[in-house]
Amino acid sequence: MYMFKYVCKRIGLMLITFTIIIITCFVLVKLLPVDVSTVGIGEDADKIIAQMVSRGYMKMDSSGKYVNTPIIEQLGRYLKNIFFYHDFGIGFNMPEYRGRAVWSVFIEKLPPTILINIYSAILAIPIGIALGIFAALKKNKWQDHLISTVVMVFISVPAFVYASLLLYLICFKLSILPLGVVSLPDIVTTYPEKGYVYQPGTFNWPLYFNKKMFLSMLPAVFSMSFGSIAGYARYTRAELTEVLTSEFMLLARTKGLTKSQATVRHALRNAMVPIFPMIIGEFVSVLSGSLVIEKIFQIPGVGGLYLASINSTDYDFFMMLSGFYLLVGLLAGLVVDLSYGVIDPRIRMGAK
Repeated sequence: MYMFKYVCKRIGLMLITFTIIIITCFVLVKLLPVDVSTVGIGEDADKIIAQMVSRGYMKMDSSGKYVNTPIIEQLGRYLKNIFFYHDFGIGFNMPEYRGRAVWSVFIEKLPPTILINIYSAILAIPIGIALGIFAALKKNKWQDHLISTVVMVFISVPAFVYASLLLYLICFKLSILPLGVVSLPDIVTTYPEKGYVYQPGTFNWPLYFNKKMFLSMLPAVFSMSFGSIAGYARYTRAELTEVLTSEFMLLARTKGLTKSQATVRHALRNAMVPIFPMIIGEFVSVLSGSLVIEKIFQIPGVGGLYLASINSTDYDFFMMLSGFYLLVGLLAGLVVDLSYGVIDPRIRMGAK
């Protein structure tokens, strides 16, 4: 009963937080002036204005001049289009996406973002936990000092520094891996025997599961994994070291268990209680991606699209992607909190 009330309360607070932030973002971004000068030479600015008028973003005043509609009216039209027509808007200012539905472009950009995060999580979780366990078992020995030093370096250095070094050394100097993620049309032409077809506005999942695409993603995956490996190693070492020095471990040894038996049966089991929620949160947040890493390695994912929408002040793209990142962050926090009660039944969420 306590758990059910706690879940309902957290979901309600999450929805309230999401609504307040989205409305705030909408109002702030709509305070910016509509700039049709970004349409470009040779483009029909009147067509763009007509699209904005049809979506309720602009209207003609009594003097025949197009002006912005009131923000409250724009918000109402925007929410109505989403809830009743499942329409998140269309692109205006980015030339390559102008006139395209925001949702279709988002669906097309989502697979590479998901894949590089899944690959990095699969690489980082076992290596980080294994290094943390090894360092805890070798506490205060040279192995522990070496791992702790390396971990501190990788935690302190930002991910874009690793990305730049990998890009220069492995991709440019040694030419072991491609400089950036290959494009989908390139995959279609590389493997004609497989009958690949690139369809804009769809997931295009089969195009991402081949050797050439996988190798081109590896530099980005390595860049995202280093920090996660260091974080898991440090956290696992700290938790396991505390458990190994607790009184119940001494009791387990006095009852006849060997050091390895007591470590596996009792120490690791208790040390993993705060670590498993981190792993769950890692997989929940695979949708979010990394804005900087995607930009450096030219990954055609959601992160690059989000940065482009901000630079181009493309309102509909910015609003949809801001809501997406906000929702992923809120859901990750909710799932991590709830997982504590699932992993360890002794934790009663919401109990007084």
